Amino acid sequence: MTSEPPASVKTSDGSLVEKPWREGPSAAELAKTPFIKRVFTRKRISRVIPHLLALVGLGLGVLQCVLTYIDVSTERMDRQPLCLVMEEDFSGGEDAVFGSGPGGSGGSFWREVNMDGFGNGEFEMSTASSKNSYIKDGILYLAPTLTEDEIGRDNVFGNNGPYIYNITGCTFNETAADGGLIDDPQGSGGKVFDYAGYYAACSATGNNTAGTVVNPVQSARISTLMNAQSGSGNGSTKYGRVEIRAKMPTGDWLWPALWMLPVNNTYGPWPRSGEIDIVESRGNGLAYTARGANYVQGALNWGPSPQLNGVSKSYSWWSDKRVPFSKDFHTYALEWTTSFIRIYVDTRLHTLLEYRFDEPFFEKGDFPETIVNASTGQVQALQDPWVDPETGSPKESAKGRWASPFDQDFYLIMNVAVGGVNGWFPDGQGNKPWFDGGADAMRSFAEAQSEWYPTWPENPDDRAMAIDYVKMWRHCDGN
Repeated sequence: MTSEPPASVKTSDGSLVEKPWREGPSAAELAKTPFIKRVFTRKRISRVIPHLLALVGLGLGVLQCVLTYIDVSTERMDRQPLCLVMEEDFSGGEDAVFGSGPGGSGGSFWREVNMDGFGNGEFEMSTASSKNSYIKDGILYLAPTLTEDEIGRDNVFGNNGPYIYNITGCTFNETAADGGLIDDPQGSGGKVFDYAGYYAACSATGNNTAGTVVNPVQSARISTLMNAQSGSGNGSTKYGRVEIRAKMPTGDWLWPALWMLPVNNTYGPWPRSGEIDIVESRGNGLAYTARGANYVQGALNWGPSPQLNGVSKSYSWWSDKRVPFSKDFHTYALEWTTSFIRIYVDTRLHTLLEYRFDEPFFEKGDFPETIVNASTGQVQALQDPWVDPETGSPKESAKGRWASPFDQDFYLIMNVAVGGVNGWFPDGQGNKPWFDGGADAMRSFAEAQSEWYPTWPENPDDRAMAIDYVKMWRHCDGN
């Protein structure tokens, strides 16, 4: 291999031609060159640009950090002093937790007893039985069981003739609005007792001929409603923090929830007065195509009517790709101020929902201007349920923040539902054995017991939602 330069760089007499870019100008030549030309040579520019870009990037990064710090410290963190409202670690017996007074009063929580599906067409009945809500080694368990274990499968379906099941200790009168009184359907202008609502909540009939069944599952739904309504200040909060350490249940079509409802429906019936879902999940396995047990979701429900619920604008979730939330305990937290609601699991880095009260909810909802009155069939203007009655303008909770309807006291509910027809389990997903629009949805679910029941752990402790502790605070100044 020769070291001679190629002929193309030699002159005709054989002398080498110097490459003009090999060497720069001499010091004497530079001294005669104007300053601008000396500084902005192509070579020097190529050296300066990377350093300049690095400095710009560093400056923008510092600016972003400063702005984020200001935003977090002033707008996205709750700096108000907190006062403890409730703390329950389930170290006492059932009487301490559920009370021993009339209707289960006197404890931290109250067992709701109902079988009307709670507005979602759920397939379970909630009971006051220690089979479904019990304490073991300082842990509260909310466990679903089969109704046939109590009354037999034939009676669930009414195979031997109609079988009427009246639930013991029905709490319809305590939970129904106005104690169960409704406007007289005969138009007298007075109030009458809602017997249809009472029978739906407290009784069911298994009738094979009619195709009806007794709710095939028994479960638990407990709340702080009684304490919240007592005026003791225990069991509800408005602006503060709620923290629950819990382990989700496992099993197909189980629907665990930790959530809150208003103590008083200040703005009207659901969802006008709001609902805060701290966490909801599904017991279906990781292969379930509609977010199974490795997902947890937080949401806010609000709107001028059930058909105009703005929840689609205020929900989100957190997921673990490989591990279900039934594998271990996690801490679910709600932070609530006049400016925002934040829901997260274990750490703020795992935020389920962060929702700011930066404009009136009625404007956020982008609702239609008119609706059809369900009673009269007449078209009427849609009214904003959250306006200030004195001014007719959006109600400002504080400092130009519009929190209504989330500016009232809310109480806590913890329950394990099963199935339902409100869409939480979408049709066509995961071999779902019923259709939400079917008149026989509950019966279809019950008939498919051989498909879903084997997915429920044999030990009730393992299929239950387990709660280690519940803590609730409110801002000490009430704002």
